[in-house]
Amino acid sequence: MDWHDFMAETEANLAAFSKEVPQTVKGFGQMGRAAKAEGALSEKTKEFIALGIAIATRCDSCIGFHVRSLVRLKASRDELNEALAMATYMGGGPSYAYSAKALAAFDAFSSEAE
Repeated sequence: MDWHDFMAETEANLAAFSKEVPQTVKGFGQMGRAAKAEGALSEKTKEFIALGIAIATRCDSCIGFHVRSLVRLKASRDELNEALAMATYMGGGPSYAYSAKALAAFDAFSSEAE
């Protein structure tokens, strides 16, 4: 999978849908900002949680969004691999496969951040 092309297509699809349901998107955005705000947990920790859920629910686009955020937040490959190990442990075989996808996405997005 080319993660850059996949995410560009996902964002285009979301933009088109957003025009159809702007109030829903506005509310979803507000909820996201509130959930990711720094508090007892850092934004990076919250993104690792979100990535684990994305892996468990087998959501490719969610993996892309949260991995990109983790790259932006300067997550290390070691941190990512530990989180992916935990996601694999909790989700078994399907999470193992989606954890591998997440690592590939991390490599793709990290290479452009360098």
